[in-house]
Amino acid sequence: MSAPEIKGWCPGALRPMLSGDGWLLRIRPRTGRLSGVQATEIARLSRRHGNGLIDLSQRANLQLRGVREGEIEALVAGLDALGLIDDDVAVEARRNIIVSPFWRADDGTLTLAEALEAALASPDAPRLPKKFGFAIDCGSRPVLCGISADIRLERNEAGALICRADGAGTGAIVTPEEAIPAMIALARWVLASGGTSRMAAHLAAGAVLPPRFAQVPASANAEPAPAPGLVESGALIGFAFGQMTAGTLVELAALGPLRMTPWRMLLVEGAAALPALPGLITDPADPLRRVIACAGAPGCAQAKAPVRELARELAPLVPANGLLHVSGCAKGCAHPKTAPITLVATGNGFDLIRDGDAADSPTRTGLDASAAAIREFL
Repeated sequence: MSAPEIKGWCPGALRPMLSGDGWLLRIRPRTGRLSGVQATEIARLSRRHGNGLIDLSQRANLQLRGVREGEIEALVAGLDALGLIDDDVAVEARRNIIVSPFWRADDGTLTLAEALEAALASPDAPRLPKKFGFAIDCGSRPVLCGISADIRLERNEAGALICRADGAGTGAIVTPEEAIPAMIALARWVLASGGTSRMAAHLAAGAVLPPRFAQVPASANAEPAPAPGLVESGALIGFAFGQMTAGTLVELAALGPLRMTPWRMLLVEGAAALPALPGLITDPADPLRRVIACAGAPGCAQAKAPVRELARELAPLVPANGLLHVSGCAKGCAHPKTAPITLVATGNGFDLIRDGDAADSPTRTGLDASAAAIREFL
């Protein structure tokens, strides 16, 4: 079996990626927020230039699927008119920022996010490793600790802002005015100290942080990943496999501004009730929350088989506190982490991996691609 091709970079709007159903364009909403007008127009552009399917990524971005090659330029022009396009590919790649969706108007999050976006767009911004990212997580308790990011801005138990490196248990106390310069300084240190990949890997390899970033412990009161439901700032809603249609996005945009999340959910800002729309996940106990699946075949050219219908059939069999990852190939893009059970399509049925990721050695091989054949192993 041939190994899957690993691109090593994330798609953007200015650097789309070819997939099995056409070109994939990723939109990075500024400050992690879309106005109703922006969301409605994105939906229109998705229908006009793509197949009308929209993904929510683990980096709190939107992905427009099935874009036809001859229409990429027109799509990018439409996104540019909405203020969603960067000056060039390099700036787009650096503006890899996840903003906690639970910000309040008075906590400074949006100001900090805007300042970081401006710093990363500066001509002298550090040229960071691929996939290197930032988290602005300034609520009373961090909520993004389980999400991939390399430099984090959080609050400690006393309410002070802490700038810290991912993988480090300490950080530097900063004022709001010092916060963004400290994040950029930490990014420059990565490059100066020989870092070529992600922050946690750099530290694990023996890199020693500057003394400033060992001032205080990181917060010990991180929040667990949230579930769908009403929250202080609106309605948090999920989607099976993180995908919606353009029509769903239009209906949600009519309810209020939308905040992106890295949990394949959207937060409808200001909503006082959960939207009653087809295809939404609003019940925390919904079995579909216990399964993760990539696009699979034919949506992804790397995938060895379709996976989402199988995942949907198996979802009710997964224990309430369990997790099942069904991957179209050994890359495991939808869930690079370990899972209690991972199924990997091989072209000759599915391999089953326990307590590992999609690239680990299987305990069972060649399972028939049906829920009936696999259910006994869950």
